[in-house]
Amino acid sequence: MQAIEQRYYTPEEYLELETVADYKSEYIDGQIIPMAGGSINHNRIALNLSADLNIAFRKSPYEVFIGDVRLWIPQRRIYTYPDVMIVEGEPEYFQNRTDTILNPILIVEVLSKGTKNYDRESKFDAYRTIPSFQEYLLIDQTRIHVEQFSKTGTKQWSFCEYDESDEAIAFAKVPFQISLADLYNKVQLNVEVIEGDRA
Repeated sequence: MQAIEQRYYTPEEYLELETVADYKSEYIDGQIIPMAGGSINHNRIALNLSADLNIAFRKSPYEVFIGDVRLWIPQRRIYTYPDVMIVEGEPEYFQNRTDTILNPILIVEVLSKGTKNYDRESKFDAYRTIPSFQEYLLIDQTRIHVEQFSKTGTKQWSFCEYDESDEAIAFAKVPFQISLADLYNKVQLNVEVIEGDRA
């Protein structure tokens, strides 16, 4: 990921630019960073999961948001677009902007070659500053492999790992389970994934 024009942008400037931009960008403490285009595998996984979540939560107090809804992380001054977010109860909007929420209980990122280290480290570190945040899933798009982090106490998280020998993933903080077969439905595994790069 590469910032456009090495200059400082205010959050207000970023939001104005994002409103008219042809593609999405993240905002990280003054820098605007174009997001790479996704792959077909990335899209299939995010769609498989969000579709099943949406059906499962139809009559429950959880709501699913996908990649077009922005997340504001005030402690790190970050605007980002997680692949999938779940909110318990009513979404809390930042400054009444219905395109930007503050209170996900669960976040999912589908890993890409260019961002997987960032998703595992710096981004997870930033997500942990969100008071409502309780669970994090990282899904590999080139092989059957999912990492699940669940909050167990103050500054304490448990870790579970899933691969082809597991049948299903049970979420820890919301009442939901999905089989690995359904999660990876139509995903082409063990192939080189080439993603668009707007940086």
